[in-house]
Amino acid sequence: MDIKITQNAKEKEHAFRIRTLVFVEEQKVPVEEEIDEYDKTAIHFVGYEDNKPIAASRLRFVEEYGKLERICVLNEFRGKSYGKEIIAAMEQIIKENGYKRAKLNAQTHAEGFYQKLGYKTVSDKFLDAGIPHVTMIKESL
Repeated sequence: MDIKITQNAKEKEHAFRIRTLVFVEEQKVPVEEEIDEYDKTAIHFVGYEDNKPIAASRLRFVEEYGKLERICVLNEFRGKSYGKEIIAAMEQIIKENGYKRAKLNAQTHAEGFYQKLGYKTVSDKFLDAGIPHVTMIKESL
């Protein structure tokens, strides 16, 4: 997978389209919750396979953390380690910006996936867009 940080409106639209397919259509998250005010200032990532956009995420810097958000892979491309690849790309940008810690809110069904990548659960379960989540932190990148 070729991972790019969006540089133009077309690439950003690729990210929003993937997020809409995964979160809005597949998981039934209201579009007004999925696309929010943070999208204007976040760093957006898109993963491409054969020039087709298949994965997306966004990164923000909040307090002392790089905050990984909106990580998703189209259903037919899951199970190929693309989520792991896009997270590695995000963590690299976090380090390049002088941060040493990463944080994310994981859907509880993905908690084990993030644990394998070095993230530790630091919260009780909570609902976000009606979906159970936990906050997870990686202390050292």
